[in-house]
Amino acid sequence: MTDTRRSDTAAADQPHERAAFPITRGREKGYDRDAVDEFLLRARESFEGRTPDPVTSWDVRHAAFALVRGGYAIDAVDSALGRIEDAFAAREREAEVGRLGAAGWVGRTRDLAQEVLDRLSRPEGRRFDRVSVLRFGYRIDEVDLVADRISRYLESGQTVTVEQVRAVAFRMQRGGYREQQVDAVLDAVVEVMLAVS
Repeated sequence: MTDTRRSDTAAADQPHERAAFPITRGREKGYDRDAVDEFLLRARESFEGRTPDPVTSWDVRHAAFALVRGGYAIDAVDSALGRIEDAFAAREREAEVGRLGAAGWVGRTRDLAQEVLDRLSRPEGRRFDRVSVLRFGYRIDEVDLVADRISRYLESGQTVTVEQVRAVAFRMQRGGYREQQVDAVLDAVVEVMLAVS
């Protein structure tokens, strides 16, 4: 998934027997193939119950890969990761319903949605902590615009897809919103959306 936290590294042109995804050409960069292949293998083994190191939907959502020349096409990998996250989330939802019962699970999901809505209902410009004017954070106006749209989704069911939330990206500004807080709320929104899908 495209993420400002991913590092930009030199190309690692290692031979692969058969590419799992389209490979970038020329100067275009994509995700490091070895790192993607390794993560997907670990995810598959976890899903099949063949590893003591389980992968969760959160791990899939936060998977990050270096950008290299000759890497896997970003959109193709992101799309696959979205489907994998959905599969893990569905399994986690089943386990939670089994553990808490349907009513407990619905209550937990409703509480999380209300917590998100309470945060996003704050006045514009004050929905998240801001970094100092010497540092860069997410652009306030862009985050507030997305927050309004998510609030309408939670309050009245206005159409927003989980793919749209996953794909949200913000430009940076001095004194902007603290990235970690915004990212945590977006993660919670995805969790709620996957829980009710």
